[in-house]
Amino acid sequence: MRHYETMTHTRRTDEFTSDNAVTTELTRLCEHIAHTAREFVVSHKPPRAQVLDTKSTPTDVVTQMDRDVEALIRTLISQYRPGDAFLGEETGLHESTGGLTWVVDPIDGTVNYLYGLPGYAVSVAVVAGPPTPDKWQQIAGAVIRISDGKLWSAGRGQGAFSDGERLKVNEPHELGKCLTGTGFGYDPRLRFLQAQVLTAVLPRVRDIRRNGAAAVELCLVADGSLDLFFERGLSAWDMAAGGLIVSEAGGLVTGMREQNPSTNMTIAGFAPMVASLTEILISQDADAPIETVHF
Repeated sequence: MRHYETMTHTRRTDEFTSDNAVTTELTRLCEHIAHTAREFVVSHKPPRAQVLDTKSTPTDVVTQMDRDVEALIRTLISQYRPGDAFLGEETGLHESTGGLTWVVDPIDGTVNYLYGLPGYAVSVAVVAGPPTPDKWQQIAGAVIRISDGKLWSAGRGQGAFSDGERLKVNEPHELGKCLTGTGFGYDPRLRFLQAQVLTAVLPRVRDIRRNGAAAVELCLVADGSLDLFFERGLSAWDMAAGGLIVSEAGGLVTGMREQNPSTNMTIAGFAPMVASLTEILISQDADAPIETVHF
C-alpha cells in the first residue's frame, strides 16, 4: 500500500472538482482507506458478532465493529486530510471549512455482517459542496467488499475501475431482460409499500436480486453484474461512493419525478432502462408517504 503525505487545504471548492491530479490523489486515498478498514475488520472480527445498539427500528442494528471502523476511518482522514469535514453513518456530520467532506459507511450491510453473510462492505467517498445528494459534487470514492477484498473505485471524470479493470454498465434494450437489484427499509410501513411496488416490478424484469448492501449493489450495476438497481430509503453514505462509480461507468443515477437520488428513491443503470423502470415506480406511487400505511 502506498504511503500518503498530508494534503493541503488551501484550494477553493471549484478547484477540487477540476484538478485531475487532485482527483487522482483523492481516489487513491479512498482506495487506501477502504483497504485499511477492510484489513481491520478481517483481523478483528469476533467469532460471532453481537448487536450493540439499534437506531431507527429494532431491526436497524449497530455492532461494535460499525463504530470501531468509523473511528479508524476518521483517524486516517484526520491524518491525511486535516481540516476536511466528515459525515459518517454512526457519528453524523463533523463540519469544517476545508471545502471537502468525507462521506463514509463503515459497514454497509451490517445485518449481513451480523449473520456472517458475505455481502457487506466499506464505502468511502469524498464530495465537494454540501454533503447531500441534491447539492454535492462527488469527487472520488471506493467500495470494498470485505469477504473477498474486491474493490471498486472511481474519480470524477476519470472512469470507474475494479481491481484495475475499467468498468462499463450493461446496455440492455428490453426491461424484461434486466436483472434488477433492490433493497428494503427498516420501518415496517416502508417495507409494506416496497412489497406492493415489487409485485408490479417483478413481472416486468428478468428477475430480482437482493444483496443487502446498497453500496455493493450500485457497484454491481457498474461492473455489469446487475442491469438495474432501485431502492427507497438510502442515505448519503449509501450512495456517495457507489453512485459515483455507476456514473463513471456510463450509467445514470437518479431519483423519481426528475429529482436527484435521495431517500425518496434511488435508481441506477443504463439510462433508457432507468427511464422505463421509473415509469413503473411512478405508476405505483413508490414514493408515497409511509404515513398512509395502517396495519
